[in-house]
Amino acid sequence: MHCIPDEPDFQDGQLAEKALWDALRAQLPDDVVLAHSVQVRHGRAEHEIDILVLWPGVGLAAIEVKGGLVSVEKGQWYQSDRTGKRKLPSPIAQAQGAQHAFKDWLKDRLGSSLTSRFAYMACLPYTTVPADWQMAGIPRGLIIDQAGMSNCAVLIRHAIEKEAQGGSALAAKYLGRIIPHLSGDFDPDSSPAGDADELEARQDQLTERQKVLLNSTRAIPRARFVGGAGSGKTWLAVEKARRLAKDGQRVGLFCYNKGLAEHLRREVSTWRQAKPVFVGEFHEYVRSLGVPDGTGQEYFDQEMPRLLKQLAAHLPVEAKLDVVVVDEAQDFAPLWWEGLLACLKKADDGGVFAFMDERQNVYGRWDAGTAGTSVDPTANLVTLHIDENLRNTKRIAHTFRGFSGEHFLPRGGDGLPVRVIDCATEDALDVASDCVDVLIEEGWARNQIALLTTKERHPVHQEAFEANVISEYWQAFHDDDAEFYGHVLGFKGLERSVVILCVNGFKNMARAPEQLYVGLSRARCLLMVVGDQKLIAEAGGRDLELALGRADIWVSSA
Repeated sequence: MHCIPDEPDFQDGQLAEKALWDALRAQLPDDVVLAHSVQVRHGRAEHEIDILVLWPGVGLAAIEVKGGLVSVEKGQWYQSDRTGKRKLPSPIAQAQGAQHAFKDWLKDRLGSSLTSRFAYMACLPYTTVPADWQMAGIPRGLIIDQAGMSNCAVLIRHAIEKEAQGGSALAAKYLGRIIPHLSGDFDPDSSPAGDADELEARQDQLTERQKVLLNSTRAIPRARFVGGAGSGKTWLAVEKARRLAKDGQRVGLFCYNKGLAEHLRREVSTWRQAKPVFVGEFHEYVRSLGVPDGTGQEYFDQEMPRLLKQLAAHLPVEAKLDVVVVDEAQDFAPLWWEGLLACLKKADDGGVFAFMDERQNVYGRWDAGTAGTSVDPTANLVTLHIDENLRNTKRIAHTFRGFSGEHFLPRGGDGLPVRVIDCATEDALDVASDCVDVLIEEGWARNQIALLTTKERHPVHQEAFEANVISEYWQAFHDDDAEFYGHVLGFKGLERSVVILCVNGFKNMARAPEQLYVGLSRARCLLMVVGDQKLIAEAGGRDLELALGRADIWVSSA
């Protein structure tokens, strides 16, 4: 029998999995492939198949194994052991989710869909399940209990043939194509892109730990979460909006940039429970309430929010919001805030949550006022600081540490060295474009790469702008199927595995530090900085000059 791995290292908490593994090794035919702990990712979601059976001439089975005593009460699964009784996700639902993820993963690897019969099952080695038990959507034949362990191979075959999706048996040749991808054998000299999944999985796990911050501040009705680049602010903003909407409140989730707005909409579209009543750009919301569109920057910065404030005074209470949640709140001009807060049911004490980084004030909307003081419309909110950087590797984080404040704390893995490509400013765009081809030759996937400029747009970006297809342009970015060409100003709140920061000049040197800060902090795994290093040092200051001085001076091998 082909086992992957040959001898799994079962830990103390995996005794139930070991029991099923041993039983199957004793009962299954020699031509069956048996795999333990198959890890698969579906988008950003991670799944695990405890035991995967690949049976030539029959089909496949993904089996979720649960130890202890398992029970079901009013549709809720429970697991009891010596530590007590606790709620349990449906093991059948877990197996089903992992099965779908495995099929999608396999399609990406092999280029064709899996059409063989594929069952999802649960095994409860220490629990007795009544023979006539069944639950909506879960036939009894999908469960292997304690009594079934003695003939579990027969039960699996029966489930594949009678309950599984797909209409054909698993062909031996197709199985032969699957095995190398399950085994995962690789050459130690493989592509540097191989580290990206591990690094990003760690970063995602760190970000999810930020839930404790929301849990500990749930009684605060108005707050601003202030943190540096990569501290998980966008994730927190989305999670805060999700919790508030789930509580039955009318929530508006706002931002300024189109690219970030598309990201927020896509995140919310996956929710099954209640959703915010609005998700997207501030100006989209204003137009949705009936304020007419206009032209000119002055109209959008001043007149439009004034019209919103006037309109809000006559909005019926049922059309107003209980809470506003604003991501990249430093992008919102003071007049925008006034208009937005006027749309609250309780303008003075309605819910307000701002997620922000004052050091990314790239649009200058909070610059000093006439009295020389900073204009900060969120100053009266309770301030909560987020000091940890979770998005970037340590090597990337240290390049922009000088912009992030004294409490900045990188938490990512070490990662790959930052690459510096010194060239004349007028050549930066061509050199950066060549870097895209070199990265693809190295083994990076196209959809892992973003090229960001600091002054003129890249020709691909400019073409989309002139064709007035910016909406489709951002949809293509989030569809995640090709390299992306953008500008640092439009990429705030977004990220990619690899970022080529093309410093092709600055329209305003006073805003250059903020632009560099944004651009340097967008890469999760690999950062390349292309441009005149003297100009970059002048714009970014001594800390950035020293940081880039420690990076790899990189020359393409192409």
